[in-house]
Amino acid sequence: MTEWMDEEAGPIVRPYALTKGRTRAAGETLDLVAMVRATGEPASGVGPEHEAILRASRSPISVADLAVELDLPVGVVRVLLGDLRDHGLLTVTSQVGPRPSERILKEVINGLRAL
Repeated sequence: MTEWMDEEAGPIVRPYALTKGRTRAAGETLDLVAMVRATGEPASGVGPEHEAILRASRSPISVADLAVELDLPVGVVRVLLGDLRDHGLLTVTSQVGPRPSERILKEVINGLRAL
């Protein structure tokens, strides 16, 4: 997204402008390790950031990796991904499994401290 950068000044378009002031996507919050994959072509009225996301997600990519590849804040990428999900242009596969119990986490912490 180098067209949105100025070497000396930094980003020309501020992140809140890319999301039209929104800080959250409609619907379910996307986890950083959720995998996204483009399933459609950009529709008319979709911005250049949306198009960049669709190009970068032709093969499955995590939300975090997508933010790094596009050099955009994760919050902005989540909002833009939500837009694309709402338009049916990408699929999201959650990678989050069951969370470990508090007891197991305490045992891991105690084991690390013992090292």
